[in-house]
Amino acid sequence: MHDHAPDTRPATLHARIRAEVEARILSGEWKPGDRLPTETELMARYGCSRMTVNKAMASLAATGLISRNRRAGTVVARPRMHAAVLTIPDIRADIEARGAAYGYCPLLDEMRPPCCVHLGAEGHHLGQSRFVRSVHLADGSPVLIEDRHIFIDAVPAAATADFRSEPPGPWLLGHVPWTVAEHRIAAIAADAVATRALEVDFGTPCLLVERRTWRGEETLTIARQVFRGDAFDLTARFGPKPDIG
Repeated sequence: MHDHAPDTRPATLHARIRAEVEARILSGEWKPGDRLPTETELMARYGCSRMTVNKAMASLAATGLISRNRRAGTVVARPRMHAAVLTIPDIRADIEARGAAYGYCPLLDEMRPPCCVHLGAEGHHLGQSRFVRSVHLADGSPVLIEDRHIFIDAVPAAATADFRSEPPGPWLLGHVPWTVAEHRIAAIAADAVATRALEVDFGTPCLLVERRTWRGEETLTIARQVFRGDAFDLTARFGPKPDIG
């Protein structure tokens, strides 16, 4: 009687299908709303069973990357904008809507290890991040300094994205589907970094917005935005909660 190694092809192929579909979504090749190949097409492409394809798709759906509908088919998931108290704003569009010319200036762009002190103990399980510090301007005057961590395990394409002329925020919104966002808003006094970047006096009142986005259980990005209190405000419009009959 001979021992036989277990056939791991289905598991390996399922992981390969998931990885390749995920890579196309995270790279921006397949954007939110785009229809994915059908299960039949994927079966033909990979030479596998429907069960293997279904397992890969179910895994992607569980992370929030794709949305499956029996009638509409499988599509790249759109962000659930209602999941946040505030929508995630487009700073450039907001500045231009106020009649000002938008400007962007990156100050720092580097890879940081999981133990980054800016993230505290939590950083150890979030993995390596790309850290971008940038200033956003209105008519040449700084109105916002942003510190952003993008976690490479969750967003591999961010490792090589070009943030020299495009801020990471719009790039993320255009390329990376997310499922949940959390905001924290506070009034703070300008510290030494904000004083230099925003060209204000030390202790000047500022508005702090801390934002974190997830895809399923994965943290995609953590951003810390400090707005000049005399130059910017945030507005949200909402209505009463509908009655439940």
